[in-house]
Amino acid sequence: MNYRHAFHAGNAADVMKHAVLALLLERLRAKPAPFCVLDSHAGIGRYDLDGEEARRTREADEGIRRLLASPLPPPAELEPYLDAVRALNDGTGVRWYPGSPRLARSFLREGDRLILAELHPEDVATLKAEFHSDRQVAVHHMDGWLALKAHLPPKEKRGLVLIDPPFEAEDEIVRLVEGLKLAWRRWSTGVYALWYPVKDRAAVWRLHQALEDTGIPRVLAAELIWGIDDRHDRLNGSGMILVNPPWQTDAALERVLPALHSALGFRAGGGRTEWIRGE
Repeated sequence: MNYRHAFHAGNAADVMKHAVLALLLERLRAKPAPFCVLDSHAGIGRYDLDGEEARRTREADEGIRRLLASPLPPPAELEPYLDAVRALNDGTGVRWYPGSPRLARSFLREGDRLILAELHPEDVATLKAEFHSDRQVAVHHMDGWLALKAHLPPKEKRGLVLIDPPFEAEDEIVRLVEGLKLAWRRWSTGVYALWYPVKDRAAVWRLHQALEDTGIPRVLAAELIWGIDDRHDRLNGSGMILVNPPWQTDAALERVLPALHSALGFRAGGGRTEWIRGE
């Protein structure tokens, strides 16, 4: 409840997470049937990178602003994400950054739906104002873990669930795995995207092992690493767990992640994917 994402909006972890999310949403749009997106820890929707919180950390300068200023041509799979960021701005810079709700909304077609859950009372009020009178978006003031039970399966039978907790609690990784197990039992055909921080590599190994032990098939891990990830006192990378990723998502990420790593100017680490479980 104390975590405020405004301090970190548009940083390298956001860039990786939202580039992957946009890639998944673009592939869902490739089929005409309607889909639903559930964002379990939604935040406020959009972030002011010139606001007090963002200016205090200036993390976006080494994230989305550096990416958009890079002379390196992005792979085609990155363009939908970059277009969504540009659409919130006037072309002279990047002041506004789309959080996952605003990003997901930009991919909806007529007939698609977005369900947002947010527990922080101030943030949910901001989120409701962001999507006031938008009939395709429903905002709920509720715990994200409960939202997985309350809103799955969706009536559309197609779609994506984003689980992106703040990792304030010591047992957040356990809750992440248990939340996925609950959601998958209710809706085994949905696409799931779960974000996790890369700090201590041993903790990441435990997460991957716990996911393998669930028996859930088609689990892909994707990571963007920029630090020496045997240190646990700082964020060394950004990870995403993808369940039921659309066809050839792994191949697309093998192009996108190294391109992000280069465009963001990182020297250590790199981008990588790994199947935790196959079919």
